[in-house]
Amino acid sequence: MLRYLGKRVIFMIISLFLIVTATFFLMHSIPGGPFTSERTLPPEIEQALLEKYNLHLPLHEQYVNYLKGVVTWELGPSFTEKSSTVNDMISRGFPVSAHLGFQALLVAIFGGISLGVIAALYHNKWQDYSAMMLAVLGLSVPSFILASFYQYIFSIELGWFPIAKWDTWRHTVLPTLALSASPLAFIARLTRANMIEIMGQDYIKTAKSKGLSTPVITVKHAIRNALLPVITYLGPLTASILTGAFVVEKIFGVPGLGREFVMSIQNRDYTVIMGTTIFYAMILVVMILIVDIVYTLIDPRIKLGGSRKE
Repeated sequence: MLRYLGKRVIFMIISLFLIVTATFFLMHSIPGGPFTSERTLPPEIEQALLEKYNLHLPLHEQYVNYLKGVVTWELGPSFTEKSSTVNDMISRGFPVSAHLGFQALLVAIFGGISLGVIAALYHNKWQDYSAMMLAVLGLSVPSFILASFYQYIFSIELGWFPIAKWDTWRHTVLPTLALSASPLAFIARLTRANMIEIMGQDYIKTAKSKGLSTPVITVKHAIRNALLPVITYLGPLTASILTGAFVVEKIFGVPGLGREFVMSIQNRDYTVIMGTTIFYAMILVVMILIVDIVYTLIDPRIKLGGSRKE
């Protein structure tokens, strides 16, 4: 166990190093700069700004300085928000994104598993067709279309929820529904497919022959095994949702990390773009490791390192 975790931590560090390196050089290869705008700055002012942010140094020196900053978690200042650093913007935006993402994750997990189980138990019946029709709609309609639709129906026409901003719990309902639609649909389809396969296994037939009820068989035997592929999907899904849904946050005016990322792209705020990308990558690799560990809790036959109990 400890040996496996040690190897994974080393791989995580290597992965993050490659991501940091690729992000840094890709950002510096883009034409223009953080102070490029429609209005040209006087050469002396532009030079002063470059020196202030150490952008006048050779590229390899900037790269070494940035690596040192990442190691000490000092991601540098924002080029557009003069009073804020990248750390400040992550600290300010991530709790909001995490709040919204956690709600959307709960809706996606419980809603998707419930729909998938119902569809599998009533295979080729109207319940199955209805659940899968909702899943197809959730997968095929982009989140920004759903967000606009929810705003028009539930805010403008019915007036049930605020159209935008982030204040009370009512402000969280529509962005949560828009953010959770696609993962909910994917989880529902994944759960349905695995449940149908598992319900045809011999041990399920044996449980039925012993007189166990369908709810008992479903909860104790079928769902547990059907969740393994779903958990694989939850790793990157959790990382992407918790760090912010860029489009959804922008549409609903949610002051989360996703909106900060979109604004940094618009403003060519390179340090913010690189910092949020690295932050996302860190959460992603950690969530993948957690998924591997959770695997062993759900199915004791799976051992960390790839071996299985026979």
